[in-house]
Amino acid sequence: MNIRKSKPDDLSRIAEIYVFNNRVNFLPIFKDESFSFGDLQVVSMVDHYFIKDEIIKNLYVFDDGLIKGFIQMNGTEICKLYVDTFFQNERIGNKLIKYAIKEHHADHLWALEKNTRAISFYQRHGFYLTDDKKFEEDTTEYLVQMKR
Repeated sequence: MNIRKSKPDDLSRIAEIYVFNNRVNFLPIFKDESFSFGDLQVVSMVDHYFIKDEIIKNLYVFDDGLIKGFIQMNGTEICKLYVDTFFQNERIGNKLIKYAIKEHHADHLWALEKNTRAISFYQRHGFYLTDDKKFEEDTTEYLVQMKR
């Protein structure tokens, strides 16, 4: 399998995937250019997010010679699942979620309510929408809980 635990050397590539995906997928929803192109930068993600919060302990990458996607777990919760936009539709997300379910017993997550593409992806993998909602931090957009 091409999925492995992340290493410190992977963080800039992981942050690059994260930042670009956020700009492509969430700028149309949040419409906050100052965040997407100001606060959201690869270097600051590595320095302040992945290392400071020790999130690296819970990151797993799809690596076939090039890191093409990653998943972040917290116990049995999927916190993040991103595939580089250049490699989407190559079943990398499918492999990452199956890995999370098999190896980490993934059974719940929170998805942005307006991210219908992600919600459909998770539904195809056995997750269903619950009635639980909460606001995305510092926004007026809802997150919806999904369970398996």
